[in-house]
Amino acid sequence: MAFEHDLLAILPRLRRFAASLSRDRTDGDDLCQATLERALKARDQWQPGTRLDSWMYRIMRNLWIDEARSRQRAARTFAPEEAGAQVGHAGDRDIEAHMHLSDVERAMQSLPDEQREAIALVLVEGLSYKEAADLLDIPMGTLTSRLVRGRGALIELMGEAA
Repeated sequence: MAFEHDLLAILPRLRRFAASLSRDRTDGDDLCQATLERALKARDQWQPGTRLDSWMYRIMRNLWIDEARSRQRAARTFAPEEAGAQVGHAGDRDIEAHMHLSDVERAMQSLPDEQREAIALVLVEGLSYKEAADLLDIPMGTLTSRLVRGRGALIELMGEAA
């Protein structure tokens, strides 16, 4: 029961990371659901006493890599899917907040995958540099470099959006 309780506690963080990986909230929700399903099926593989969030992020990232490869194959075979209609928000504050969030999301989406993943794990999800480097299976220096380049690109992109 504690396993399920701990999963529920990190669900908002998992959804954020999934949206960051997929660059789309709907795809992110699908990715999050698939991650939860995989984790529940493989719960005996999780080592109690280790960080559940890191284990979940790794499952999610691996699922996303598989999905991205599948989409690349499908893109070579099928025509692209039409984009859905965007629903607006009422009220000046909602619109302004939505516009700012959209600017941030666009800026994040324009980053290379490596920089976006590093920023999402360290700056958004709060993992330590070591935890993020371990999760991404890269040296800590590489992670630091990706963070520096990603932050610089975000600052530049957000300056252009202002």
